[in-house]
Amino acid sequence: MDWALVAKLVVALSPVVVLLVVFERLDVFRLVSGGSVAAYAAAGAALAALSYVSNAHVMDGLPIGFTDYSRYVAPVIEETLKGLIIVGLFAADRVGFKLDAAIAGFAVGAGFSVFENAYLLTIFPEADLGVWLVRGFGTAVMHGGATALFAVVTHEFSEHQAHREGRHARLYPWVFAPGLLVAIAIHSAFNHLPGEPMLAMLAAMVLIPLTLLAVFSKGGATAHEWLEHDHEGHARLLAELREGRFAQTDEGRALDAIAQRFPPRIAGEARAWIELQLTLVLRAEEVLLAHERGEHAQVGEAERAQFHQLDRLGREIGRAGRHAIQPHLRFSRSDLYELHMLRHRVGSGGRAGSPAKPQGAVEARLHPDAGP
Repeated sequence: MDWALVAKLVVALSPVVVLLVVFERLDVFRLVSGGSVAAYAAAGAALAALSYVSNAHVMDGLPIGFTDYSRYVAPVIEETLKGLIIVGLFAADRVGFKLDAAIAGFAVGAGFSVFENAYLLTIFPEADLGVWLVRGFGTAVMHGGATALFAVVTHEFSEHQAHREGRHARLYPWVFAPGLLVAIAIHSAFNHLPGEPMLAMLAAMVLIPLTLLAVFSKGGATAHEWLEHDHEGHARLLAELREGRFAQTDEGRALDAIAQRFPPRIAGEARAWIELQLTLVLRAEEVLLAHERGEHAQVGEAERAQFHQLDRLGREIGRAGRHAIQPHLRFSRSDLYELHMLRHRVGSGGRAGSPAKPQGAVEARLHPDAGP
């Protein structure tokens, strides 16, 4: 066995993977499952393969050298590609809190960097251990941190938008721009240190983990406050629904006006659908708060039956009816995320090629701080 190659493989791939495991373990709410982390990392790896092809075609068409390309063009391409997964998660209400935003982003970046370093190691196994040390502890961590901060900044701006426009405001494209600019700036700054590989490595290895640890500390406290506040509010709303007081509120009158357009049977099912959705959101919040306390909250057949009933009622109401009702419910993106999280845990048994690029360009990219 070539132990030198094994050592290079370890230092090239393990730092970012270890950090990913640490960050996932810091999530006391268990917002992101291990399967989801693996899926995000796999998606990031696939995007790394795509980025090699994209960079090759773009660089061949631009009259600039590799150094300028790595500083100003490649960060835009690669951070945009990685960011597409985060955009999709936000659009599908699969991100609820800053904690899971950071974990999802870091997982995507980790997968990207693991593919990139593994691929380069197969091409240049003779490169000395120092190169892989810098790439593993520097470039790889930079990739994970840049995408994590893209997700965190996007979450912050989406929350500001929700406060201004309502709990479930539309997600406009401009919400993603600040986070993308932050990710591109981090990536570009790292690539501006071609003559200082150790400085680049130390900056990435110290600043990015410390920043993300601060996000986890602040995000954990915010998530706790949000969950406690929302749980109390949803409990009151459910009591109002069951006692008939909700009909006297503005939201209740609006929903009654919508229900009157339905046949009587469908109107009744719409009310049952609203109550059942709220019941499940409350249950999801109870599960998350129990995880924070270190308790095991088992979910199973009761919740599974409720989700089956929710889906049946939703089909009876129809897509148009659900879309008419949903804006009048007091559900935020975080609430819808909690609902998805609970459904996922119920479904899982209650547990929570070579790029077309000149060889010279690939060799230049191997340099830990000259390549994108």
